[in-house]
Amino acid sequence: MRVGPDGVWRATRTPDGPAAVRLTAEGSEVRVRAWGPGAAWALDAAPELVGCHDTCGGFRPEHPLLRALHRRLPGLRIARSKAVVEAAVPSILEQKVPGREARRSYAGLLRRFGERAPGPAGDAGMLVPPRPAALATAPYWAFHPLGVERRRADTLRRVNAVAPRLEEAVHLPVADAHRRLRAVPGVGAWTAAEVAIVALGDADAVSIGDYHLPHQVSWALTGEPRGMLELLEPYRGHRGRVIRLLEAGGVTAPRFGPRMSRQSIAAL
Repeated sequence: MRVGPDGVWRATRTPDGPAAVRLTAEGSEVRVRAWGPGAAWALDAAPELVGCHDTCGGFRPEHPLLRALHRRLPGLRIARSKAVVEAAVPSILEQKVPGREARRSYAGLLRRFGERAPGPAGDAGMLVPPRPAALATAPYWAFHPLGVERRRADTLRRVNAVAPRLEEAVHLPVADAHRRLRAVPGVGAWTAAEVAIVALGDADAVSIGDYHLPHQVSWALTGEPRGMLELLEPYRGHRGRVIRLLEAGGVTAPRFGPRMSRQSIAAL
């Protein structure tokens, strides 16, 4: 994605092929243009991509901070990209490593395995995520120069090898979709939740096992160490929405613990 004065640009791989999308805000409307073989699919999916189908139904925050954030951020929606594997790849790269390192690995992966985006997005240097077959058939050591060790590399390869089955999760009930994702070795509760909130629009997704999230939630809602799931339970059905509100509102907790160390293996 690229955000600039000319709008929000997104390069994606649809069931019909690569597509590039530009979204611009004009008053209360969002205008969408698309290029490439997947343009028609991308245009049809655009309302879900910007959260038009997320109504916040039943979300009644009682906590003063959440009430204030909900009023201050009325446009926050849980979007639905409908691109499961596209969301899974960067989520797998984020497993057990600092975010900056994961983003560097993903950028390298795009440069190594991606392809030029259609239309003006490609002219600007944007890349479409790799074809699943390209990642599924790459040897594990091909990911080493990107700073990805064998464990994550093998998970990437397994996920992309069953890409058609995982993409079907878009049409499944959310609980069944989580089970299908977690059936792939290396995809646990954290990764499934990260994929579900992005690709499936799961407003209840909680990334259990996250390094910082429990402290962030407990500090925001109580100011003291408490169990994250216990605090989120009153908001079941919208637990992921609560987390998104805290993130969008810039609510962070003080960090007193050690920083997660960099784990790059690019030199191996």
